[in-house]
Amino acid sequence: MLVLQSPAQTISEAIKNYYYDFLEILPKIALAIFIIIAGTLIAKAITNFYKRKFLNKAQDPLMTRFLAQAIKITLILIAITIALQVAGLSGIAAGILTAAGGAAIILGFAFQDIGKNFLAGIILAFNRPFSINDTIKIDTLFGKVKALNFRYTHIKTTDGRDIYVPNSDVLTKPVENYTADGFYRVDFVIGIGYEDNIQRAKLLIQEILLSEPDIVHDDIHENFVIEDELAASTVNLKVFFWVNTVDYRVASRVLRGLIIRKVKEELAANGFNLPANITELKLYGTEEDIPLKVRKDPNELLKE
Repeated sequence: MLVLQSPAQTISEAIKNYYYDFLEILPKIALAIFIIIAGTLIAKAITNFYKRKFLNKAQDPLMTRFLAQAIKITLILIAITIALQVAGLSGIAAGILTAAGGAAIILGFAFQDIGKNFLAGIILAFNRPFSINDTIKIDTLFGKVKALNFRYTHIKTTDGRDIYVPNSDVLTKPVENYTADGFYRVDFVIGIGYEDNIQRAKLLIQEILLSEPDIVHDDIHENFVIEDELAASTVNLKVFFWVNTVDYRVASRVLRGLIIRKVKEELAANGFNLPANITELKLYGTEEDIPLKVRKDPNELLKE
């Protein structure tokens, strides 16, 4: 005999069934949550251990940090996959992966810049023209490399700004590395008078370069002075010298200023003229003279 249940009894029976099913899988869900939390903590512990052991000793700190991030993300994904299996949601996991694959294709068109920077970051991790603390220039951006992440490269400029350059720009634009081999050539121009002895001025400047301990002195890197230009009022000498770029700012800027000051003082002490630019005033045929007014000293006006 078929017994018909009222809607209230049907709903009550369904709620009971769902309740008992939930109680049955509750331990599995709790265990899955525990696995995710434990996996995340283990991933962090392994990553921190890896950084402590290898970061200070590594010849390539950027690569070490990049691999540490990759290891951490991989371990967390493994923990999530195991947790879904334990919770009996392997079918859901497969569905999520399938949906993620389809979504990745759709989102790839919408967020192609993010994907491009991510792939560029992977390429730069294994093949790049700089290391940590190298002084580089990308397009118009100039500073020290501080970090390489999946999406951007962190640069600290000399005036204290933190700039995050997309990895795609780093990969596709010219990168100037000022500290790749540790040496950088600095130059400046100084003008002496036409009546001065050029060879003697060059010898005085060369002596300054030889006596400066912070300038590189070896058989490979030559420091020298040449005649650069016959300017309107000066004979311009160009001074070249090499510096060690462990600290690029001190080596290339502070030391350059110091050498310029020493050269100027030494030439002046030895009687060399350091003339300023001479301005020529031309009188055309339509003008009889140049209108000039001489202003008297206010003190002399008071005496009058």
